[in-house]
Amino acid sequence: MSFKKDPFNVIIGGVGGQGNVIASQIIGRILVSQGYVVTIGETYGASQRGGAVMSHLRISSKDQLSPLMPEGQCHLLMALEPVEALRILAYYGNPSIMTLINTRPIHPLDVISGEANYPEVSKMVDRIKDLSHPVWTLNATEIALDMGDPIFSNMVMLGALCATKVMPLDRQAFEKAVEGLLPGARLAQNMVAFDRGREAVREVS
Repeated sequence: MSFKKDPFNVIIGGVGGQGNVIASQIIGRILVSQGYVVTIGETYGASQRGGAVMSHLRISSKDQLSPLMPEGQCHLLMALEPVEALRILAYYGNPSIMTLINTRPIHPLDVISGEANYPEVSKMVDRIKDLSHPVWTLNATEIALDMGDPIFSNMVMLGALCATKVMPLDRQAFEKAVEGLLPGARLAQNMVAFDRGREAVREVS
């Protein structure tokens, strides 16, 4: 499998603590092992307080690129939180962008304190469908919580990403990349999370 565009630009977006930086490193390792040139750039908000965190992955067969992609040039968005998906689409989206979204919200402090309202998730998904095609959804956080720890939600999302077949990712390559980045004691659980993500994702129409 090869990418339809070169460079192929990916954003993994979420809030602090969701593990999108590790997810980007896993994808980068897999693609570099396949001969791609991968540039990763990170942007951080108030990550310790649940602020926005974005990883930009710029993938090319030959060129080393600047780490942050231009406005409107994202080809694939993997969003770990629905509001962050809309924020990213507003700036980096375009008519051909594809989106994979974790539908479980993370409420910011102003929502928790009652100073603001969080949008209805179904309405956000409908809006994302207006801005992106195709759109895949799953509740990765719920799957991770069912496994006993929300930290696995990023691995669930990577399994879902594999199932979309948008990128040349497979289970064997994922396992090898995780072995190189994370403690071995949790490898089996990470693989379970990956497999459950592959099973749970669905395209919405």
